[in-house]
Order: sequence, then structure tokens, then C-alpha cells
Amino acid sequence: MTPAIEAAKAAGISYSIHEYRHNPKTKSYGLEAADKIGVSPTKIFKTLVVQSDRGVLTVAIVPVLKSLDLKATAAALGVKKVQMADRALVQRATGYLIGGVSPLGQKKALTTLLDESASDHDQIYISGGRRGLDIAISPGDLIGICSATTVHISR
Repeated sequence: MTPAIEAAKAAGISYSIHEYRHNPKTKSYGLEAADKIGVSPTKIFKTLVVQSDRGVLTVAIVPVLKSLDLKATAAALGVKKVQMADRALVQRATGYLIGGVSPLGQKKALTTLLDESASDHDQIYISGGRRGLDIAISPGDLIGICSATTVHISR
């Protein structure tokens, strides 16, 4: 059991676990998940970590079919600029390996932004804390557990 699943369980929310055999040669973890789980890729969301010009890390959750809009993310955080955080820094802060970063059960509680498009779905799929493991969760429950702010941060 991963820290992400433990966090969902501890929160007492409704969720489901979806495991699949991950192909390390895949180019898109999210599209691989959609294919192997058998759901529309519009419901798969990726967890990214950005670093502000002030050095603060923030989690940004966006659909796998879209890109993170760094300018919109900076504006949502009230800073001038953000960039993708260094891989090693992400792993230290979250406790997860790249490609398996979950917004749930991270080592450090980071500010979390969820793309507003998540509200288009009853359930979305997020990383369960390792490659080949996703959790289906309602956007509202995800917002509650992560104290996330919903904002338009994708393009």
C-alpha cells in the first residue's frame, strides 16, 4: 500500500484502485494508464510540481491531454514566474518517483492547484503513488484531502 492509498483510506472517502503493468518504454504515463485501465484519457490527470521564483514548491494537477500553463500557474500563485521543479527536489519533497507522483500522501504538505476542468467529471484518475497504479477519486474529495484550489492552469 502506498502513502497515497493510505491517505485516501484515512480520509474515509470513496475511491477505487486501478493497477496495470507499466511499460517503462512508454512515452506518456497518463495515456498508458487510460489505455490499460480502459477509461477516456480526459479523465486521467497528471501531478506536476513547479517551483516559484521565490523557491516555493507547488503541486499542479492537470489533464494528461493538456499542458501546464506556467503563466496561469504563476498568476494563480501571485508570483512572477514558475518553472518545473528539479526531479530530485520533487522526489525529496513528495516522497515519490517521477512518473508516480501522487497529490495524496506526500512527505510535505504543498500548496495544490487543480485544473478547473476536473469538475467536468464525477471521477478523475490520479497517480496512486507509483507507476502502474492509479486511484479513481471525485474531484471534490481530492480538493478536500489536498486543500486544493481549483483554477484554470492548463492549455
